[in-house]
Amino acid sequence: MSEFDIEKIDDLIHSRLRLGIMAYLANADTASFNELKAALKAAAGNLSIQIRKLEAAEYIEVNKSIVKLKTLTTTRLTPKGRKAFSNYLAALSEIVGKGLDGA
Repeated sequence: MSEFDIEKIDDLIHSRLRLGIMAYLANADTASFNELKAALKAAAGNLSIQIRKLEAAEYIEVNKSIVKLKTLTTTRLTPKGRKAFSNYLAALSEIVGKGLDGA
């Protein structure tokens, strides 16, 4: 059996909510904070914390603007984030595939 390497899984992405953010943004050019909140059924405070973590890792970019006197927060994957997400999916697929080989 070849090496089973769980260390390839990016812990930053592996959190359920952060994984949801990354997956949603991988399929959207940009998404507003409220769009993510609704799609992921997340509390505003928790979503905000997870977005900040992904932003600090430079996986996502956050832009704030004023629209009709309200702040509009939009997010999008950075090239670094897109690569990290692709690597995450490949690592997960490899690990899960190895686990199913004997089934």
